Amino acid sequence: MPDQPRIAHVGVAVPDLEEALAFYRDVLGLSPHPTENADGADIVSLPLGESEVELLAPRTADGPIAKFLAKRGPGIHHICYRVPDLDAALAACRRGGYRLIDDVPRTGVGGRRIAFVHPKATAGILLELTE
Repeated sequence: MPDQPRIAHVGVAVPDLEEALAFYRDVLGLSPHPTENADGADIVSLPLGESEVELLAPRTADGPIAKFLAKRGPGIHHICYRVPDLDAALAACRRGGYRLIDDVPRTGVGGRRIAFVHPKATAGILLELTE
């Protein structure tokens, strides 16, 4: 049976990483991976079963996470789906008329290839696709 898409992670925008991490460490007992930086944000991944939670805190006042927090406040920023073939998934998006933020994959956290699908194409949810 070929690989099935699954949830890779849920990205949560937070104003303060340390404050947000306290719940995951102290209540859930999760051990965070080292902080990484991408797209103007500090990102901490926390393993949660077969998926992860990514806490995203702004590094700059004009980055996408800072803008998200200013407009919407803390909360779910995006959902990332792991797909067996990112290029095929993006081609299917194009054929289906789905608006892409990333026309071609780029490198994301952990060196994985990623691409975002615009929330106007997906019922208001920013979706990230990765392999």
